[in-house]
Amino acid sequence: MSTIYKLKTNASRAGDEEEEDAHAPVVTTRKHSEGFVPVKQKVLILSSRGVTYRQRHLLTDLINMMPHTKKDSKFESKDRLYELNELADLYNCNNIYFFESRRREDLYLHIARAPNGPTVKFHIENLHTMDELNMTGNALKGSRPILSFDKTFDSAPHLKIVKELLQQTLGIPKGARRSKPFIDRVCTLTVADNKIWFRNYEIRQNEDPDKDPVVLFEIGPRFVMTIINILEGSFGGPVIFKNDTFVSATMVRAALRKQTAQRYVNRQENKLEHAVRAKQNEYPEDPLEKVFT
Repeated sequence: MSTIYKLKTNASRAGDEEEEDAHAPVVTTRKHSEGFVPVKQKVLILSSRGVTYRQRHLLTDLINMMPHTKKDSKFESKDRLYELNELADLYNCNNIYFFESRRREDLYLHIARAPNGPTVKFHIENLHTMDELNMTGNALKGSRPILSFDKTFDSAPHLKIVKELLQQTLGIPKGARRSKPFIDRVCTLTVADNKIWFRNYEIRQNEDPDKDPVVLFEIGPRFVMTIINILEGSFGGPVIFKNDTFVSATMVRAALRKQTAQRYVNRQENKLEHAVRAKQNEYPEDPLEKVFT
């Protein structure tokens, strides 16, 4: 509502000043010599209902790492995700981080560029928060990071899209709200085993002159992301990439349950076969056994 109020007041002020500046000379002001004005990146972070405490702590860690974010309450529906574009418009955000929790075990991350897309869906595994790791690294809150991407991101078109989205969302713009004009940490994103590994390190000066002048200490959080699919639009549109090698956690758990049940069935079959063999190997009754008793 505050954004709408500002737009209304600015429009009314502009209407009043049109008559006064009708005969004034036209002056063009540009922030850069070439006339390019950068778009300020703002990220809306929210989650669905049913998130666990560890998943909720991950949201808190990301909000502390990214001062250009805005947090909203939990989103009710998982079917009408396109409504998140309207929510981002109200908060004046052009990027969306939506954490979707299923069965209180699986965590999925939707990174979307509002309102036109694209949207990348990830499955998050091996999640560890800052409080859980208790690492020795410590960075200034609100500081800008150095984003280090693996060269594998430039090898495939879908990885280039993921790199661009992560670069626009994780990279803190210069002069952002609540940001500090310092760079004292590094965020590394590495592609290995068709997964994206995220790590956050502190840049610290080494006191030993005989060693490297810069040392990295891990801060946290750390997690692994698996790409599921990429949509052309924002939470909708045709699928432009689909990971055929991805196996959902539900199918993995079902296979484990089936394997456990198969072991029980095998044990019962072995018992039945043992009973049948025992009957087949019984000695016949000797007719002369009781002659001399």
